[in-house]
Amino acid sequence: MTEQREVGRGQKTYDFGTVRGRWLRLENAEDVLDLMDCETGAEGVVAVVRDAGATFLGPIFDELTGVVCTGGTIRSHIGIISREYRIPGVIAFEFDTVDVFEGEPEGLAEPMNDTVVELDGAGVDGVVRTATP
Repeated sequence: MTEQREVGRGQKTYDFGTVRGRWLRLENAEDVLDLMDCETGAEGVVAVVRDAGATFLGPIFDELTGVVCTGGTIRSHIGIISREYRIPGVIAFEFDTVDVFEGEPEGLAEPMNDTVVELDGAGVDGVVRTATP
């Protein structure tokens, strides 16, 4: 059994409790179209984006399990849409680099695509942890 590791923290978009899904970095509309072509679509996906506008998520937003955005605030477009659609979200997300050893790139803090993660919106902050499948 793999131990949970905190991936990072940010502002939760609302009090959503805890949800689990597959971490998937989406950079642009082409990534969204590729996901729409998959058999499972966006079901079970925690979308990870940089841009708090992220309008390219529009076609799949209501199918997502959650959204993590490394920019913006809860007042950004993605934060507002997250609350309106009741899609759990963590905004202004910062990776926890405590477990990254000296000399290793900070990118090691980010889980690989398809890693099962848990979004926890029960506390003051929105917290993302790796989870067992």
